[in-house]
Amino acid sequence: MDLAREFAAQVTAAELELPGPELLPDRLARACAAVLPVDGVGLSVYFSAERRLPLGSSDPTAATAERLQFTLGEGPCLSAHATGMPVLADEAELRARWPSYHDVLVAHTPVRGVISLPLHGGLQDVGALDMYLHAPGDVRALGLADSLTVTAALSDAFAAAMAAEPHTEDGPAWLDAPGAGRRAQVWQAVGFVNVGLGLPSPDALALLRGWAYGHDAVLDDVAEAVLERRLTLEELAMTTGTSAS
Repeated sequence: MDLAREFAAQVTAAELELPGPELLPDRLARACAAVLPVDGVGLSVYFSAERRLPLGSSDPTAATAERLQFTLGEGPCLSAHATGMPVLADEAELRARWPSYHDVLVAHTPVRGVISLPLHGGLQDVGALDMYLHAPGDVRALGLADSLTVTAALSDAFAAAMAAEPHTEDGPAWLDAPGAGRRAQVWQAVGFVNVGLGLPSPDALALLRGWAYGHDAVLDDVAEAVLERRLTLEELAMTTGTSAS
């Protein structure tokens, strides 16, 4: 069985545990991890330079690695999206290019290498795939040709699913995926801080990120705390000297 067919078989097999159109991204990520010699996979899309939406992950560690990257606003996947080119980073390169991300990644996960690839087809220029390696070493030992074959198969599968899905006012079903729902709270929190503290949206996002980094938290959790009033605007404002309205 060639790699593309093996990938398709793994996507089908994952339907037993991850049924429904909203969990398609998780099935795709899990299938990637099953057919490639990697320890985890995450799938994301971008609506703008800052608005990264996680769609699915193969396992909790991969999901954590994505959330940490988004919290810091730096990392291989952001670079892959910005340049449209694959990014391969072992631990030494992670430390050199994205030191803050490297530090929290090593502190909170076993991940020691990241391969980030932009997606193709209907997700070209908006979709990206992160592959995570636990063992230290040269990430270039993973065959890039195999990675690109699986990435193309994933892009085609996603595009076919989107084409087959009925169009509704609520958008595609994968927007109801758990990771996407959690990330949507970040943008709600940005709006809340924007109004409450009178900050432009980029500054509101930077404030939330600064709080998350300073308190060893992920941005998704900080946003949830703000929206649930467990973290007040006054507490956030104390970090910058801004007055709450």
